[in-house]
Parts: sequence; C-alpha cells; structure tokens
Amino acid sequence: MLHHIPLSKILFLDIETVPEVEKFELLSPKVQSLWEKKSRYQRQDDISAEEFYERAGIWAEFGKVVCLSVGYFLIHPKREFRVTSFTGSEPELLTAFNNLVTQHFDKKDQLLCAHNGKEFDFPFLARRMLIHGIALPDKLNLFGKKPWEVPHLDTLELWKFGDFKHYTSLNLLTHVLGIPSPKSDISGDEVAHVFYEEQNIARIKNYCERDVVAIAQIILKFKGESLLDPEEIKSV
Repeated sequence: MLHHIPLSKILFLDIETVPEVEKFELLSPKVQSLWEKKSRYQRQDDISAEEFYERAGIWAEFGKVVCLSVGYFLIHPKREFRVTSFTGSEPELLTAFNNLVTQHFDKKDQLLCAHNGKEFDFPFLARRMLIHGIALPDKLNLFGKKPWEVPHLDTLELWKFGDFKHYTSLNLLTHVLGIPSPKSDISGDEVAHVFYEEQNIARIKNYCERDVVAIAQIILKFKGESLLDPEEIKSV
C-alpha cells in the first residue's frame, strides 16, 4: 500500500483552530443569531448557543486557524523529517502556508496529507483563505478535479478501508499501530483555553507538530517502513 508514492512527494500537515473571538458576548448580535441557527442541530435542548460557543472553532464560518504545522521528508543522504510551524495572525500564517505550497509543493505528483484532512483541515483552510481574500493554491482548489485527481492523502480514509461510517481518532490510531501518542500534553478541546486564557502559542505549536509527526509515522506504517527515530526529526 502506497509503495508507489515517494515520501519526499508528501507534505504532512495539521491545524489547530479556536473560536474566532474568545467569548460569545463579543460577537455582534447578527453573528450571535447566525451561530444560534448554525449550532441548533448540534446542541442538546438544555445547552444554549452561548454555552456551545466553546466548540465554534470546528466551523470555518465561526473559527480561525491559530497554528498550522507542516512536515516533509528528506531522504538523501539519510532520512530526515523536518517540521515547521506557522503562527501569528490568521492572514499571515495562511499566506505563509500558501507561499510554501505554491513554491515547493505545487507539482502534479506532490500531495498534501492530514488525518481527517478531507473533511476538516483541507476545506477549513480553503474556506478561511477565501474569507481573507487569499488566492487558493492549486492543491486546495478542487473545482473541476475528478476524484482521482485530488492531490490529498488522508490517514483516516486509508484506515477506513472503504468503511465510510467508521471514525478513528489520531490518538486511537497511533495507539493500535504502536506509534508514540502525540497527545502527551493537551488535547484538541483544550486548545482554545490554552490560546485565549494561557496565551501560550508555543504549547499549541508543540502539540500541533507532534500531530504532524504522528501522521507521518502512520504513513510509514502503511508503507511497511521503519518508524522515525527521535534523532531523525528536526524542527526548523
């Protein structure tokens, strides 16, 4: 499986998102109303739109990207996995990611890879770029592409093996595959607290980069190759 795809042709990525503003009351009345309608079918009857706002980061219309981490393999003269992150204002980090993709990962045989990327990371990034008026890189612009032309790998989709009702978290998948867990510090539902209350973007960055490494490890497992040793992983 995946033997025909060279590791050097894959850009691995993960994003961390939070609600666009810290608290529900900071939203304009118009946006509060839109959020109430958007979240109505996800909320239980006894949970208000305000109480549910802590989950707004999973919707691109009400959330934003606060960290985007990427990783890529260098194979010669020896295998190395380089990881880097983009933080700062959302337009800045999205523009930096766009520049990276268009300048270094825009060839036809190059792919983007994430866990649940097809349903979350890739569309979230595309939507937020459009909101900020940032031109989409070809790797995220899927208009007119046939399914086999979409340049995306998704480790969740690979693990499904056609069982499309099945969902497996990154934490669970790394556990069953014998890969070191990326969730040694915080989990996804704590990112907003760390961002807004702790204001600790470095902690979020480290968490995001560990996810990227875990995704790369899963691809190595699927390819039947040895997992990365810590000394092969370089933060740049």
